[in-house]
Amino acid sequence: MDFIQILITISEILIIWILIHYLLKFFWGTRAMDVVFGFLAFLLVFFFATWFGFAVLKKLMLNVVNVAVLAVFIIFQPEIRLALSKVRIKGKKYREIHEFDEFLENLTNSAYHLSDRQIGALVVLENQDSYEEYASSAVQMNAIFSSELLESVFMTTTPLHDGAVVIRGTTIVAACTILPLAHETAQLAKSMGTRHRAALGASQKTDALIIVVSEETGKVSIARDGILTRGVKNDRFRGIVRSVFTPPELAKKFKLWKWWQ
Repeated sequence: MDFIQILITISEILIIWILIHYLLKFFWGTRAMDVVFGFLAFLLVFFFATWFGFAVLKKLMLNVVNVAVLAVFIIFQPEIRLALSKVRIKGKKYREIHEFDEFLENLTNSAYHLSDRQIGALVVLENQDSYEEYASSAVQMNAIFSSELLESVFMTTTPLHDGAVVIRGTTIVAACTILPLAHETAQLAKSMGTRHRAALGASQKTDALIIVVSEETGKVSIARDGILTRGVKNDRFRGIVRSVFTPPELAKKFKLWKWWQ
């Protein structure tokens, strides 16, 4: 029985610690932080009033609490609503897959939007091997990926349209990146230009997945492990990118979550 009581006490302390940690983490640096400090100070005073038997002070503080709780919910309703919205049942891995899925959809839309308009593009999706060697001498961007930003880079009216865009995760690291050219031309047709040679050459040196949009034909090609695949349709495009960057066990969990929903 004593062991059970000790276990209950430890559990209560742990739960209280988690709640306090979450409150401090969320409200730190906001106007609601003053309320959190006031709440902690109130608990301290209430503890001493109970410990030393100050009955009047204890009763007064209990009466104040009834009004204060209602006032806090009214004044800080936006902050509380935002805090509750951040409590997720779904785990971190699910969120990572969901974010990647959104990124992939936007990347696909950008690639085929450029394809429809026959605007040449060269995009490097960095994998395990770092592209810092090439990106360091390019135009640094370090911007969160968006379809609008990627497409605007390859507009012929901008000074960044020549060279490759390097994407690390969901961040556009650099633009106007010069990639090594392939010396082997067996896979390259006469209609293919410098972009295709650069994509094939870079894929021979690293494990990156490289996307090419032809300015001549508008076709989308993918280079990986020294192999160039031409005329990739959007559904196959998604499948190839997902197979490289989504671990199988996470993809399986994602499918289970979608089925559950």
